[in-house]
Amino acid sequence: MTYAEMFARVKTELMIADVSHIEEHLAYQFNITGEAEGIFYVEVKEGKLSVEPYEYFDRDAIFTCTAETLEKIASGSLDPILAVTLGKLKVDGNIDKALQFKEILKTCKEAMKKQEEQKKEEKAPRSRKKRK
Repeated sequence: MTYAEMFARVKTELMIADVSHIEEHLAYQFNITGEAEGIFYVEVKEGKLSVEPYEYFDRDAIFTCTAETLEKIASGSLDPILAVTLGKLKVDGNIDKALQFKEILKTCKEAMKKQEEQKKEEKAPRSRKKRK
């Protein structure tokens, strides 16, 4: 997997998050190591989310991990706190603000669930009315 592929996938997953309830400014930089190595940032500002492929100098926290670990965290199959405990994710900076990233992930998971339910409803055959 290339950096561009990884970034596009993660951005797609994160951009469905509803951050309209987050009033404070949050800025996270992600340093990806190994395959797909690169840097990008996630910012919440005035209730809007941005995910861009650049370094963020005035960040609240830096997350360092592999692309595989990040994908697992973004998809919800790996808890970020567990990833830190297992040594798969390194966090530097404001820990309180870093923990708020878990809230962003939670809204992503909820939005993905809603999308899946809508797709199932669209695919489900419409029930036919019984004729008398």
